Amino acid sequence: MLGTDIGIDLGTSTTLIHVKGHGIVLREPSAVAIDRRTDKICAIGEEAYRMLGRTNPNLAVYFPLQQGVISDYALAEEMVGFFLKKICGYRIWKPSVVVCMPSIVTGVEQRALIKAIHGSGARKVCPVDEPIASALGAGIDISTARGRMVVDIGGGTTDIAVISLYGISNATSVRLAGNDFNHAIVKYVRHTFGLLIGERMAEQLKMEVGCVCHMEEPKVALAKGRDILSGLPRSVEVTSDHLLEAMKEPLDLIMSSIKSILEDTPPELSGDIYQDGILVSGGGALLGGMSQWILENTGCHAIIPEDPVECVALGTGKAFSCLDKLHGGLYQYQTIENTYNNQKGQE
Repeated sequence: MLGTDIGIDLGTSTTLIHVKGHGIVLREPSAVAIDRRTDKICAIGEEAYRMLGRTNPNLAVYFPLQQGVISDYALAEEMVGFFLKKICGYRIWKPSVVVCMPSIVTGVEQRALIKAIHGSGARKVCPVDEPIASALGAGIDISTARGRMVVDIGGGTTDIAVISLYGISNATSVRLAGNDFNHAIVKYVRHTFGLLIGERMAEQLKMEVGCVCHMEEPKVALAKGRDILSGLPRSVEVTSDHLLEAMKEPLDLIMSSIKSILEDTPPELSGDIYQDGILVSGGGALLGGMSQWILENTGCHAIIPEDPVECVALGTGKAFSCLDKLHGGLYQYQTIENTYNNQKGQE
C-alpha cells in the first residue's frame, strides 16, 4: 500500500501509532532491552518494559527518548522500525508519516527525530507540534480566530501552548512530566517509609492513587519493595495524600509555567480561554483532581478528553488533512534528501 498515511506519537514513555482508516493500532512502551554481552537488541516495546527492574546483569532496558527528544538515535530507529513492521508487516512500503514533537526543540533535535523516522522506513516525514496534534485529537477547531489553550502532560515533557488560526501564539515546553512524578514518588517513599521501590512500582502507585490536589476521600494503595535497614521484602500502605506531597515540587513548577503562558497571552485570546477552558491531555490528565487543580490555580475550567493519552496520536492522523494550513504552511514534508541538505546548510 504505497503512500499509506501513518501518525506517530513517539513519546518518552509510550509510543502510539495511528493508521489512516484504522485508528490507533499500536500502544506500547518506548523501551528497548539490550544484551550487554553482544550489544544486540533482545526485546522492544511491551516485552522490554516487562523486564524493567527485573533484568540480570547481562541485560539492560533503555528508553531511546528522554524528555521528549531522541537520546539514542540508533535505538530509536530500531524501535520505530520494529513497531512499523509489527503493525504493517511488509504490506506498506515507504509510508508518509506525521510525527509529533515538543513545541520547543532545537534544530538538531528536530533533525534527529526526522532522520530516525526516515531510517525506520518512512518515505516522507512531517513533524507537528504536540499541542497542535493534541487539540486536533480532542476535536477542537483550531481554524478559527479564537484562542485555545492546551496543556499536554506526557512522560518526559509538559507542552503548554495557546493556539489560534492553525498556529501557536505562545508556547513553552517544560522538561518535567510523568517520569519526574515517578522519581519524586520513589524518593518520597524511601525517605518517609524507609522502603526502596522501583520505577514500575512508582508508576503503578501514581496510576492507582496519584492526585494533584487534596481528595475528600483519599485512596490507598500498597507499595512493595525492599526495606532499607533489614534488606528484606516489605510493603506499606500509601495514600493519595502521600503522593500529592511527593509530587508537589514538579506540579508547582508545571503550574508556574502554565501561569507564565497565560500572563503572556494577548488579552483577546485570554478572554477566549477563560470562556472555553483549558484542554489537558497526556497521561498526566488522568491524575485525580486535575480539573479542580486547573480551576483553583487559573480560574479556568479544564477539558479532559475521554482518553487523554490517545489525543496526540489521533491528532497526528487528523493533521494530514490540514498540513498546508498549519503554521501558515511551515509544516512541510521532509524527505531524506532535503533533511540532509538542511543539515549541510547549517554546518
